[in-house]
Amino acid sequence: MINSHKKYAKVEGHPNLIRDLSTNAIINTDSFSSEQYNKIRNSKKEEKQKIEKLHSDVEDLKSSVDEIKQLLRSIVNGT
Repeated sequence: MINSHKKYAKVEGHPNLIRDLSTNAIINTDSFSSEQYNKIRNSKKEEKQKIEKLHSDVEDLKSSVDEIKQLLRSIVNGT
């Protein structure tokens, strides 16, 4: 995972983090916690997508009900 040609430094107070000295990026060397983070992030993303889909479905249903109500009023009023 870590390129042996690059220089790294430990991040003080964080045993699982190193700093890439050429880019100044922080790298997590604990693959388990990285995987857990990715799983949680993906799960939250999926949950958000489900909520957005439900919201869209509810809006579509509201629109359909409004249309049905208008048609029923037209039938009742004979127009």
